[in-house]
Amino acid sequence: MKSTNLSLIAGTVALAAVTGFAALSAPGDADATGATAAARLPVERSSLLCPAPGLSELAETTYTSFTPASAGGGEAGTAELKPSVPTNADGSDGTTAKKDTKKKAADSDKPVVSLKEPGKPATADASGADAPALVGTATGKLAPGWTTQQTTTVSTGASRGLLGVSCTGPDTDFWFPAASTAKSREDYVHLTNPDDTAAVADIELYGPDGSLKSDVGEGITVPARSSVPVLISTLTSEAADDVTIHVTTRTGRVGAVVRAADGATGSDWLTASVDPTGTLVLPGIPADATSVRLVAFAPGEEDADLKLKLLGKTGAITPAGHEDLHIKSNMTAGVDLKDITRGEAGSLLLTPAQSGQATPVVAALRVVRGTGDKQEVAYIPATGPVGAQATVAGNRAKGSVLSLTAPGATGTVKVTASAGSGGGERTVKTYTVKGGTTLAVTPQVPAGLKGSYALTVETESGGPVHAARTLALPEDGIPMFTVQTLPDDGGTVEVPAAEQDLSVLDD
Repeated sequence: MKSTNLSLIAGTVALAAVTGFAALSAPGDADATGATAAARLPVERSSLLCPAPGLSELAETTYTSFTPASAGGGEAGTAELKPSVPTNADGSDGTTAKKDTKKKAADSDKPVVSLKEPGKPATADASGADAPALVGTATGKLAPGWTTQQTTTVSTGASRGLLGVSCTGPDTDFWFPAASTAKSREDYVHLTNPDDTAAVADIELYGPDGSLKSDVGEGITVPARSSVPVLISTLTSEAADDVTIHVTTRTGRVGAVVRAADGATGSDWLTASVDPTGTLVLPGIPADATSVRLVAFAPGEEDADLKLKLLGKTGAITPAGHEDLHIKSNMTAGVDLKDITRGEAGSLLLTPAQSGQATPVVAALRVVRGTGDKQEVAYIPATGPVGAQATVAGNRAKGSVLSLTAPGATGTVKVTASAGSGGGERTVKTYTVKGGTTLAVTPQVPAGLKGSYALTVETESGGPVHAARTLALPEDGIPMFTVQTLPDDGGTVEVPAAEQDLSVLDD
């Protein structure tokens, strides 16, 4: 029979481009040893999930969708976020009449926000308590680095505040330190399923004394393309100020994010900590923070001992009285760092107390600005470096601060402010962040800005840089704010080199 060449390289290219889980070496690109060097390719499909923002009839939500401009090829593609199908916490359909069910199913096929081109944000608004969770997919040129910011303002009531979240991708494992089952708190885990089959999730809770007893946190069904909010205080009878939530899936995958609300300090979204690791960076503590609380958890079989350092404008300092932190295995530890920044923006660095003894941990900060009845809260999870590229959308002409921190060697990053959603020209500026410091800057606003814009941070040289964006919107004397971290967006993937071409040859 005829010879048919079945190239392993070609198969790997297709897998990488579609899934983002593989990457490829360009043919003929070899180093001095003859080994084929790996190449990075842009992904051709991305998924995002936004939690239901509805907190009260006074809630006003803005979505800002954005993909960085790229010189890469590929089809034009689409990027749309559509409503999920509403469900109750037990996973059953939330409607009571077939007519309502059909209407909601039809509405779920209409995009809430659609992105038309890379480099220019698209926005949409929603009002009231019934705004649904969103499920979205981007393809082609709109997929690499696609991000969406969901920003909600609630002016009064128990849920008041400025709530912001960068919509997340689906996964199977999430850690949320800094949650609570205390009577003063009302914390919900929002689970959103992007797929066409049901997902089954488990929620475990850990307090200062270990696992919190729960008989109802297992086997939570999240129907196809639906979202389920779970009030964590209903999963256990034990009240604890500091709780770590662990979300896993038995089948399928979900997007998970926590809405934390407190009657005294308002509410905001808490996104997942970076996966358990020995060294953690929590960037973007505002200069005027009046209270900072660190919550950490060691999920393994060993206790963790950590050193704490605040990376400020001029260097690293050890907080007096909080030089170290001991975390018992499978127990949540919390420490009040008070006004640790003392008027200077900073980032928290957690490292092993003893070299060579790096016990994996997760962590997050609960940050408060203001005093008395004029307080507002935000959360900062431990996050990875910006890597090749990281983006945050929804920036405004006023009220945006970008925090850049280099926990090790000095690093240089390029920051691009995109064109505005309603017009304007992008601007580009390079920043060098000295090792062991945090650089807080007001981004250079795009020339002729109309609407909102996105910030894209790219590593240029030197050591890793971690970043966070603070968005402030004061109202009635309350310093409302929210903080989003900027980990690598995964817009490109590295494909392992293929050693040979596999062929089916003639007999």
